Amino acid sequence: MYRKGEVSYQALPLPDRVQMPPAEALAAAEAFRDYMRRRHSVRQYSRDPVPEAVITACIQAAGTAPSGANHQPWHFVAIADPAMKSRIRAEAEEEERAFYSGGAGDEWLAALEPIGTGVDKPHLTDAPWLIVVFAQRWGVTQDGVRYKHYSVPESVGIATGVLITALHHAGLVCLEHTPNPMKFLPAMCGRPASEKAVMILPVGYPAADAMVPAVAKRKKPLDDILTVFR
Repeated sequence: MYRKGEVSYQALPLPDRVQMPPAEALAAAEAFRDYMRRRHSVRQYSRDPVPEAVITACIQAAGTAPSGANHQPWHFVAIADPAMKSRIRAEAEEEERAFYSGGAGDEWLAALEPIGTGVDKPHLTDAPWLIVVFAQRWGVTQDGVRYKHYSVPESVGIATGVLITALHHAGLVCLEHTPNPMKFLPAMCGRPASEKAVMILPVGYPAADAMVPAVAKRKKPLDDILTVFR
């Protein structure tokens, strides 16, 4: 991360190597691909508690993500407090009512129809944890001087992807909820004006009767997502 006065490049030997022989690498890549195919976005949660240490470890994993100029322009707020979760749900449902009653165009609503979304957001209170992802639009040095962050959306997106993967690896499920605008979140979470909430992740174990939309299992074929030049 940026520190005033640290403006010169210093190198150190690569501290960790995970390189594998080609055959072993292919096996590992295919195993990971198949494991990630078992990840699902879930809206029905068990009330079973999740230890805070598990959430902390997953967020620590997210903090290892690469970022523009290594400024690490993210902050994660983990919420188990029922009153805070209730307020977030109430505010989210208020926004959703406006969205579904005319704020969204017909095309957008048609696109959401197969997903089965609606105004009610019980997952925001049922899930034992909510993780609010904040993007830091600028930083502040130790002596209070503001400085620019670089590639903020890309960096926060990468870190959030690592977080979602870490949660799956820990046997948990989550749902990617994008608050809009929910401007109360920074103040409620004690975050500075430089930060904007970009995602809320309800996190926990899936309910015994958890369902997912059938369309969610339809993934684009490889030919649609990959181009190779040899």
